[in-house]
Amino acid sequence: MLILKIIGIIVIIFIVLFILSLFIYFFNLDMKIASKLIKPLTKYYDHSKAKREKKNENIR
Repeated sequence: MLILKIIGIIVIIFIVLFILSLFIYFFNLDMKIASKLIKPLTKYYDHSKAKREKKNENIR
């Protein structure tokens, strides 16, 4: 009986994850989030690059 409950819970979790993945795919949410992250990530990368270049200039 306990095994059936565990299998039932696992099946419910898989169904919920499948529906969630369809929702993300249908509304293209992954690319919308990625487009929002481009600006802050680019700013961080440029800052890190300048920091690395400054560090390399001090070493030489």
